[in-house]
Amino acid sequence: MKPFVLLATRAEDVPADEEYALFLRYTGLSPDELIRVRLEAEPMPQIDLDEVSGIFVGGGPFNASHPLEKKSPTQRRVEQEFGILLDEVVARDFPFLGACYGVGTLGAHQGAVIDRTYSEPISVVPVTMTEAGASDPLLAGIPATFGAFVGHKEAISQLPPSATLLASSPTCPVQVFRVGKNVYATQFHPELDVEGITTRIHAYADYGYFAADELELTLAAVRSAAVSHPSRMLRTFVERYAR
Repeated sequence: MKPFVLLATRAEDVPADEEYALFLRYTGLSPDELIRVRLEAEPMPQIDLDEVSGIFVGGGPFNASHPLEKKSPTQRRVEQEFGILLDEVVARDFPFLGACYGVGTLGAHQGAVIDRTYSEPISVVPVTMTEAGASDPLLAGIPATFGAFVGHKEAISQLPPSATLLASSPTCPVQVFRVGKNVYATQFHPELDVEGITTRIHAYADYGYFAADELELTLAAVRSAAVSHPSRMLRTFVERYAR
């Protein structure tokens, strides 16, 4: 089997390593089958799409809606690299699944409006499929409404004509979308479980996702409802595109 690639941007080793471990667990891939590239530490290598099965994108600290002058040199580099990669991915309709930061990368590439209108605090939200989502093979085997972990300062407020909306939540209208037949992005984190999001809550406690005195409330919020269905998307992606 040709390997999959995980493009990651987390600078903190503990949540970064746990993110990789979660992708391995829920895709069912081995480390040899899922190659991780930490873009915050090194430039994106040349990715030959003929030599890989598909691409995953993890979450991260970058906000696509920030004005250019507020973006770090690393973020500007990463965005430029994603732009070049996505030119080829979209043109070839190549298997791509971006989680959280995938919305910022794919959304920005396609001309979506990304702003802070529909930010969501770290929590569990109900996500409901659209008619298109209910028939999409990536969401096969998942209930029409399911719980998912979220926590983001920005989101898509307007999808471009090139995108198909697959799922929404009450507080964020774009939770999953598709471009073409094989290029996907989710606003929620399909790779997360309770332990994983607990690690991130502690790791990013000073990043403005919640007030300093809201740590315990935030931890309680992610334990308020069972979350078990989104990770199925990762295994389905591998089953569908492994070659």
